Amino acid sequence: MITTEQTGSMVNVAVMGEFTLADFQQFEVDAVTKLKGHTSVNLLFDLRAMIDYTVDVAWEEIKFFNRDHQHDFNKIAVVTDDQWITWQAWLSRLFVDADVRVFADYQEARTWVSA
Repeated sequence: MITTEQTGSMVNVAVMGEFTLADFQQFEVDAVTKLKGHTSVNLLFDLRAMIDYTVDVAWEEIKFFNRDHQHDFNKIAVVTDDQWITWQAWLSRLFVDADVRVFADYQEARTWVSA
């Protein structure tokens, strides 16, 4: 399950439980809507409550960021304490032009991505 909040040029996404393809597709709709009104968008992913994600989410993420929106995002903040997700976030830096950073503290991430 996800919740999204759109403020200014930022899309704030919080994932709780399992991150499913339907959840990711909802994120895509929200992000693309935000992109229509801004030249670049900042993303804040709060993944502290995420338990797992489905394989199709990983594939959809690759298509969304690497093929369709490689140049559309300015900053991407990922909040997690999971080493595997941290590794994935750093790996994604190879495929997007965005400044991708991982944070353990939500408020620190929000401050950075909002600046």
